[in-house]
Amino acid sequence: MSHSTRAKRMERHHKRGRPATLSLVSLMDIFTILVFFLLVNSAEVQSLEPPKVLKLPESIALEKPRESVIVMVTKDQVLVQGEPVVTVADVDRHEGIIIAPLRRALRVQSDRTLLRAAATDASAREITILADREIPYRILKKIMASCTDADYGKLSLAVIQKPEAIGADAS
Repeated sequence: MSHSTRAKRMERHHKRGRPATLSLVSLMDIFTILVFFLLVNSAEVQSLEPPKVLKLPESIALEKPRESVIVMVTKDQVLVQGEPVVTVADVDRHEGIIIAPLRRALRVQSDRTLLRAAATDASAREITILADREIPYRILKKIMASCTDADYGKLSLAVIQKPEAIGADAS
């Protein structure tokens, strides 16, 4: 059986063809760029996940959360870095404005977790308060006063960020 010229040419081409190869250098370049992109962008995204037991107030937050000591105020307890310190009922019954157990726990945290520069400069020490929206202001006022008495210069209240479109319509 005779083959056409096209069939003969294709047969010759397949006989002398070499196996396909991948260029590993270009693949390594692509993956290196991808890794750097992910590292750079993952450092910018910071979110503070509130526990399910808390309902944070909503606001148009302009600043992203920074890493700091966290005081969580649930309906029942006040926690510093996840460890229970005092009950909310005890804070409410307390006559003074400074809560001693909370102040002691915050001073222990400032020695452990803060940077050396922030340990000497009280204005550089930061604390973030996550409080349930049902907590009365009189209790928050005592907690914030105890934080400033424990030499924390920057207090932040954590809120749920509203979408900007909703906030722009309300104003």
